[in-house]
Amino acid sequence: MWYEKVAQIFKLRDLRNKILFVLGVFVVFRIMANIPIPGINAENIKNFFNQFQMFGLLNMFTGGALDNLSLVMLGLGPYITATIIFQLLTMIFPQLEKIYKEEGEAGRQKFNQYCRIATVPLAALQGYAMLALFQRQGVISGLSPATLVTSILTITAGSLFLMWLGEIISEKGIGNGVSLLIFAGIIADFPNNIRQLAVQVQTSGAAQIPNVIIFFAMSIVIIAGVVLVNEARRNIPVSYAKRVRGQKMYGGVSTYLPLNINPAGVIPIIFAMSILLIPSMVAGFLGGAGGQIGVIANNISNFLQNTWIHGALYFALVVLFTYFYTAVTFDPKAISQNLQKMGGFIPGIRPGESTANFMYFILNRVLLIGALFLGLIAVLPSIIQGITNIQQFSFLVGGTSLLIVVSVVLETIRQIKSQLQMREYETF
Repeated sequence: MWYEKVAQIFKLRDLRNKILFVLGVFVVFRIMANIPIPGINAENIKNFFNQFQMFGLLNMFTGGALDNLSLVMLGLGPYITATIIFQLLTMIFPQLEKIYKEEGEAGRQKFNQYCRIATVPLAALQGYAMLALFQRQGVISGLSPATLVTSILTITAGSLFLMWLGEIISEKGIGNGVSLLIFAGIIADFPNNIRQLAVQVQTSGAAQIPNVIIFFAMSIVIIAGVVLVNEARRNIPVSYAKRVRGQKMYGGVSTYLPLNINPAGVIPIIFAMSILLIPSMVAGFLGGAGGQIGVIANNISNFLQNTWIHGALYFALVVLFTYFYTAVTFDPKAISQNLQKMGGFIPGIRPGESTANFMYFILNRVLLIGALFLGLIAVLPSIIQGITNIQQFSFLVGGTSLLIVVSVVLETIRQIKSQLQMREYETF
């Protein structure tokens, strides 16, 4: 039973310490998320986030750290942006691609170091852009040049500290630290969402109760669908030729090569959201300027605020980036070469180029389902909220947040199970 597994987890000292360590890091993260920078107008902050929905989405990922204008108001955004930029650069610079794909663990460590270094200027730039935008909108007032520089340095240090916490979790805890911190930021607003929903139902009366029931029923169905598609595989059968070494025979076994229906994970939605966010931020930044520039910026901002246009662009970009990111990270030609070196082959398919072409064929068919699924998940919050008129709990009905929550929970459960199984083998 599940409660026996939970009891077993806390009986194992090493595993218990890892879980408690992760929870302790979460506490540090939440404390920092509630320490604001100086000069904040709370009422103007509320009006600003009600006006710009995209910033409300970013605020959800930081667990309320952005609308608090806290020390970690940027969250892990600069580090994620740096990682995305360097992954895109692997398509342009062959040397960087070689480091990322061919040099093994040492190459990945070097690649990650480049991402960490790039996080510093990106965090400073994003911090300055945010503060300048908030000043123009009246959210922050009275920032002298010295205070502005201090605030930028503080925000940059906060992002770097979160990046360090994420890597510490990956090293000493369980699971991927960056994903777990984003997960903690999403879940942290859950009690506040419950309170807001209760207030909304109390204000609207009994007429809102059917919408709440429909909303949660649809949420359960959607979450079940996300788990199903996230775990779905297309298994390609692989056989290994028999080889004789000395007096022993090796190989002659059959296995399979699993292809995920959603091989790109949550990354395409993050890419698409980042691309859509940049014009909105620039337009908001220049909207207060006079002359032709201000007019153009306001027109772009109004254009992107249109729900139908925003939804269509979001869906199209998610589908496009699903294919793009899979092309960057998944190489059927390299896999076919590795199979051939190991004496493996797909039954009925010649080794080498024919195997690579067959895998491309299967991948493109599977990827179409995954891309359309991701695009639908990305735009579902707007659809469901339009039907039920419930703005809270957007992470229950789609978007990056739902995929992150589901993926992190499933991966953490897998790692805990593997730790328990390892202890059972050691005992045996």
